[in-house]
Amino acid sequence: MQSNTMVILGMAGLLGLCVLGGACPSTAEVKPYQARDFGRLKGMQGFSAQLLDQHFALYQGYVKNANLLAEKLGQIDPASPAYAELKRRFGWEFNGMRLHELYFGNLGGKGELKKDGGLMKRLAENFGSFDKWAADFKATGAIRGIGWVVLYEDPQTGRLFNSWINEHEVGHLAGCKPLLVMDVFEHAYITDYGLKRADYIKAFFNNIDWTVVEGRLSAGK
Repeated sequence: MQSNTMVILGMAGLLGLCVLGGACPSTAEVKPYQARDFGRLKGMQGFSAQLLDQHFALYQGYVKNANLLAEKLGQIDPASPAYAELKRRFGWEFNGMRLHELYFGNLGGKGELKKDGGLMKRLAENFGSFDKWAADFKATGAIRGIGWVVLYEDPQTGRLFNSWINEHEVGHLAGCKPLLVMDVFEHAYITDYGLKRADYIKAFFNNIDWTVVEGRLSAGK
């Protein structure tokens, strides 16, 4: 996944070289991003196959559109009025792709965090206890509106934050690393839970793969 991320980000940087008159790579050198298969989540308690299939299809749309916009940005005149809109839209599509990958990636577990693990210690240090952290994360997820909840780590200080992300690209903490991501757009739960977001959040917690989350934690903090 990391290598594919660098391909997309590298593409944006190479576009700048082209604008400045530098040598532009042939399109054959840039590989489009490929949607990941999260079919392993089928059968997860609290998430119907119908809901997951719909959500996977939505994610695949972000992948397709991120690739399409990256290609168009390499072809369009930067002086064109459409260029600015494509630039803005690219961030929305790319972040929608990446947040869904992090979200699906931290699901499929049993919802149990090791009591003697490094993440449990860090949560207690930052929030007072695991339960206090969980209450804050859930309260963030209950905020009216559509968006995401992200448990972030500030690699420079080791501090942890529960943050609300609005519309994919708005609200991210610069330089911070996402450890746990929860989707609270209606498409993530309305098929199974209607407007009962709290019930969906409970199901989400029951299926967190804490091994994945701990693996995202910076070493040595």
